[in-house]
Amino acid sequence: MGQPKPETLIEMGKLLSIAADTTRLKILYSIAEEEKCVYEICEEISASQSLVSHQLRTLREANLLTSRKEGTRVYYRFADDHVRQLLMAVEEHAKEKVGDYEDE
Repeated sequence: MGQPKPETLIEMGKLLSIAADTTRLKILYSIAEEEKCVYEICEEISASQSLVSHQLRTLREANLLTSRKEGTRVYYRFADDHVRQLLMAVEEHAKEKVGDYEDE
């Protein structure tokens, strides 16, 4: 595997630092199967609306999420399948480190 361009490395570092926050990870898992509005995410991860809204904005600005408005609600979903792949790869790596394997 060759070394990426310096600009690409900078973007990779930004992306990984954004995804490193546990609240953001909880949000990503919350919407992994289906899009959800802020209220649904708050309920699922037991966090305040202001915290979730702030983190959603950060994830959207990093192009990890997209949103659509329906009436007064805004629904969030993964920007593309790369987000899901990134989440799965990091989870698999972390599970190996802590020995968290599913029963076979």
